[in-house]
Amino acid sequence: MMPRRVAPARAWRQEGPCSIEGERRMRIERDLAGLSGAVGDWRRDGQRIALVPTMGALHDGHLALVAEARRHASRVVVSIFVNPLQFGPQEDLDRYPRDEAGDLEKLRRAGCDLAFLPTPPVLYPQGEATRIEPSGPAEGWEGAARPGHFRGVATVCTKLFLMCRADVAVFGEKDWQQLQVIRRTVADLHLPVAIIGLPTVRDADGLAMSSRNQRLSPAERAAAALLPAVLGRLAEALSAGEPPAPALAAAQDELRRGGFAPDYLALVEPHSLRPWPQGGQGPARLIVAARLGDVRLLDNFPVSLPPPG
Repeated sequence: MMPRRVAPARAWRQEGPCSIEGERRMRIERDLAGLSGAVGDWRRDGQRIALVPTMGALHDGHLALVAEARRHASRVVVSIFVNPLQFGPQEDLDRYPRDEAGDLEKLRRAGCDLAFLPTPPVLYPQGEATRIEPSGPAEGWEGAARPGHFRGVATVCTKLFLMCRADVAVFGEKDWQQLQVIRRTVADLHLPVAIIGLPTVRDADGLAMSSRNQRLSPAERAAAALLPAVLGRLAEALSAGEPPAPALAAAQDELRRGGFAPDYLALVEPHSLRPWPQGGQGPARLIVAARLGDVRLLDNFPVSLPPPG
């Protein structure tokens, strides 16, 4: 069962009041004073604000989030911040792709109202000492593979929600566990922001769009299409009633033969991320993290398991 594909964001791009030549121009702010001034003016005018948090290296998946944000608010803020708090000591913080000029041009054409590009001292000023420690859906999977990762995600997103005074924030479903962690954090802290998830945007061969795809060699990029293909076939098999354990094992073997090194491939409850109970039925989620060369790819597919027998 293949997930619904979202058209690349260029399908939404259009000239209008928020375009380069339109009556409103995109603001670029790098500090809290500028950001607060802009969102304060919008708030006083009764305008609704949407936030799209990103780490830059923008692609059509990000721009689809901007388009979705425009459906829910009159003003759209996009943050670009490579958050050091969510990278471990052996992870790729220094190698994470960056393209500020290209990102800003894409955001202008996508109809962004304000690009917020803070430096680490803006979000983590000297002497700051507060972190958000999520549990629940943050436990296991990415939480186990990357200790402290979701602490960084929950902390920076909470700061951005409050700084931008956002009514709505839009995230992609590609990072499924992250989306559930953010939803749980917002609910538990009673933050006044609605979280919207957008189905994964995929390339023509099915690979989920990701900034890290830029680091794949041409041969690796061609091989990467195996990941969504295997996941799609596995979702169809499970939905047809095939027992999960042998189906998951066979899928992992197929990925290994295709050059992947899976960290995990699991069937989980969609919101808690707990392992799917034996004999369970109804909506579930397949989640996977697998390395291809030195690039770690994530994906997930929805599954609906039939009643046993």
